[in-house]
Amino acid sequence: MSWAYLEDASGYRGFADKVLVPASEPELLEIVNSARTSKTPLTIAGAGSGITGGRCPEGGWLISMEKFTKLEIHPGLAVCGAGVHLMDLHAATSRTGQFYPPDPTETLAAVGGTIACNASGSRSFKYGATQRWIERLRVLLMDGRVLDVRRGDRIDFDVPDIPQPKACKHSAGYPLARDMAWIDLFAGSEGTLGIVIEGSLKLLPSPKCILAGVVFFRSEDGALDALDNWRTVAGLRMLEYIDGDALDLIRAKYPQIPTEACGALIIEQVDFGESELDAWTERMNRQCALEKVSWFGSTDADRERFREFRHALPETVLATVQQHKFMSLISDFAVPVNKHREMLRYYRQRLSQSYIGRHVIYGHVGSGHYHVNLLPSNQPEFEQGQRLFDEFARKAVEMGGTVAAEHGLGKRKRDYLKYQYNPQQIGAMMAVKRLLDPDWLLGRGTLFEAPGGTDPGSSSLE
Repeated sequence: MSWAYLEDASGYRGFADKVLVPASEPELLEIVNSARTSKTPLTIAGAGSGITGGRCPEGGWLISMEKFTKLEIHPGLAVCGAGVHLMDLHAATSRTGQFYPPDPTETLAAVGGTIACNASGSRSFKYGATQRWIERLRVLLMDGRVLDVRRGDRIDFDVPDIPQPKACKHSAGYPLARDMAWIDLFAGSEGTLGIVIEGSLKLLPSPKCILAGVVFFRSEDGALDALDNWRTVAGLRMLEYIDGDALDLIRAKYPQIPTEACGALIIEQVDFGESELDAWTERMNRQCALEKVSWFGSTDADRERFREFRHALPETVLATVQQHKFMSLISDFAVPVNKHREMLRYYRQRLSQSYIGRHVIYGHVGSGHYHVNLLPSNQPEFEQGQRLFDEFARKAVEMGGTVAAEHGLGKRKRDYLKYQYNPQQIGAMMAVKRLLDPDWLLGRGTLFEAPGGTDPGSSSLE
């Protein structure tokens, strides 16, 4: 049995009795019927790019959706099988003069996986998360029914209203609300309620022009002041932050990073006017940015270069941590936008007390969403990092935020759900789970602890 099916990008590893790779809906239905009859747990696996352990089974059978690769591009709509990779979706839509707005950093992610965790990414500043762009879903339930639901189709059972956080992004648990739609229930449910077979995703016409840039600053405060001031710039679809430690982490790969840079913003602006470059020069001067050594471009090659620069951060973080044979420690907490600097100050205070020099921070700060990345080199540091993240999760909720903005909770972070919701609210979610999956077979151990308890697994890769 290949470990590739049992491990995710974080290094979390599961175990299964069998790995199944169906090639058609009837074959998938046969597996589900057999699992239901034998009471065998099922875990659904996408491309393995997740970092919360959701695709890693805790026994039973694993189903890979890699062969569900149907891809049809129509005006304003893409019909995608769950196994389609984002990079293939992006390439296909680009050839028709269209694009799919959600932009998770990992383009090797499968469409089904992005729906499962309601992924967002660098363009979420303007376009929001995956759920917003789903027009239709085809989902197989554990009782053998296949639901083909469209946007606006309401669930056929009653659920209570559960308060949601004030953060711009949220993907933790089920966002229950009276008369909610099926799409809103399935998106972000992390493969615990049904198996996404196919989705129809809304597309937009490609922008006529896109200006991209990486703007460097001498200080963190300078970068964050600019971020807050530039938030209202017309046409801005990306507003990402990189701290000085993160820049230092990738300087070997990017020696052209200015030596005096202690922070950076990554921006993209669509359909800008001819005078916009002059406007950016003025904005940078006003914010005391390192204007002469910042990077700007408007070609596809420029944007790809900046995308690779942004993607080098999580890649290098994962490589650094896994070199020491530990799972990644990457936070996914988000707070209301007006609280983001307060949250960062809290991170800095606590990290300076106990984790100095072994962390980097970057992320979708235009949406109040920092990724704190810890770089442990031994077991005590790893365990200390877990305790810090537990503290950070509670702080984010205290500030009106969320314990999971875009990655979901999976198995590694399922204990955070109790910080976000009270026992009655979690009970309401579990009641929905039991209604659609009475034997608790689908995605066992994801979001909720498996009945009877389970071993969360080792903290290292060994």
